[in-house]
This record gives sequence, C-alpha cells and structure tokens, in this order.
Amino acid sequence: MANVIIMDHPLIQHKIGLIRRKDTGTKDFRQTISEIAMLICYEATRELKLVDVEIETPICRTTAKELSGKKMAIVPILRAGLGMVDGMLNLIPAAKVGHIGLYRDPETLKPVEYYCKLPADCAEREVFVVDPMLATGGSSVAAIRMLKEKGCRNIHFMCIIAAPEGIQAMKEAHPDVDVYVGALDERLNDHGYIVPGLGDAGDRIFGTK
Repeated sequence: MANVIIMDHPLIQHKIGLIRRKDTGTKDFRQTISEIAMLICYEATRELKLVDVEIETPICRTTAKELSGKKMAIVPILRAGLGMVDGMLNLIPAAKVGHIGLYRDPETLKPVEYYCKLPADCAEREVFVVDPMLATGGSSVAAIRMLKEKGCRNIHFMCIIAAPEGIQAMKEAHPDVDVYVGALDERLNDHGYIVPGLGDAGDRIFGTK
C-alpha cells in the first residue's frame, strides 16, 4: 500500500496560507505555487537512491554521494499543473517534462482527455505527476492510468491542497502510488471545489478570471 504524506513543514504551511487568501494577486500566487512545489519536491525525493563515487576535492581524493542514475520525469496535469514545474526543475534540472491534458466535464465532473505528450523513455523514469489541487481525484486517477498504460511503473503524485474524497479515490485506484500533499482540507462542495481551498488554481495562476 502506498503512503499519503501530509506536509507539516512550517514554510509550506505559511506559503499555503498566502495562496489561500482571495486578495493574493496573480504574480504572487504564481510565484508562491512554484515555491511550494519546490519544497514538496524536496520531501518527495527523499527516498531517491544514492551511490558512492570517487571524487577529488582541491585537497584530496574522497568518496561522495550522487543519485544512482535513475532518470526522472515531471508530468503536470494541464493547465494548473504547469505552475508547479519550474519550482521542481530548480531542484531536478535534468528531469524531462511531459504533459497530460485533462479537463473536468462541468456536468458529470468526470475527466476528459485532450492531450498527452511524454518523454520517449518515460516508462524507464521515476515519474512525478503534479497538479495543485486533488479534488474529486478524477483527473489525477485518469492521468496516472494513462501513464501506466504507457508502461510507467515508478509513479508519485504531488499536490498542494487535497480533499479527503480525492485522497480516497487515489488510494482505491492506485494503491501503489505515493501521494504528497501540502494540506488536507475539509471536503468538496456541491460544485466539486475544495473547501476551504483556494478557488480555481488554474485561473489564479494564469490570471484568467
């Protein structure tokens, strides 16, 4: 069974408080989303494997640590997931970036796929699927299903705010995928929005509302 890791780092909690505020503007919202993504990425990569390598410092030869060579990929769920990519690339600049486009049907609240472009060797990579919000879980569940159908096996999911309903959906559909969450909120409202949440993350990142 995969783990659900709720972040308790004070910096993450402070920054989530900033983006929840309705008077936070687009520029500050976008920047803070990126910063939170970087901090969650730091925690989500804690289990990456290391190997010993011989190096030479200006003083002498010694043994140092480096990542074992497992390649990584970041796959944002469009469009809000794009806001998390730059923060993660600050920590893992060699990662390749794929994109999965899903939108939520306003009537059924079910995900509908409209785009998928992944690195050619994605199946061989450690994949981090990112979306700021985990509401019903429909889009995230569908995106991870698409990745598995393309041969990906080492998959992790990162979000900033989640509802209990979304967490439950992920556990049931993908019990092998670790979920990293900035904050776990109370519930979904009748429109499928997280309460208290922060509104529509995509609109607030891109200033389209």
